[in-house]
Amino acid sequence: MAGFHIDRISEDIKREIISIMRELKDPRISGMLTVVKVEVTNDLSYAKVYISAMEGIETAKKSIKGLESAQGYIRKQLGTRLHLRKSPELRFIADDSIEKGMDLFEKIKEINNEN
Repeated sequence: MAGFHIDRISEDIKREIISIMRELKDPRISGMLTVVKVEVTNDLSYAKVYISAMEGIETAKKSIKGLESAQGYIRKQLGTRLHLRKSPELRFIADDSIEKGMDLFEKIKEINNEN
């Protein structure tokens, strides 16, 4: 039963972080970022936020530096918007899943064009 609660909170945190990222004005944070997934510990004290960029892993790493500097603001907004007693400590991790997905899409497109 607790697994459903954690999953729901993870999705809520993901949705709110995406919304908060749109409001940030840091030039290091690129416009084509997305939150791939959020993993929250059972006690809701830590959350790993996987960030991916369309431009590639290097852009995601640069954007993470901007997100880490805004971590306090993001945590405060999460606590306010989700009415959490204790907002989790966020850890941002660069992910290249969008880049891999685009490469896979291009390969499938090439195969379809050959047939």
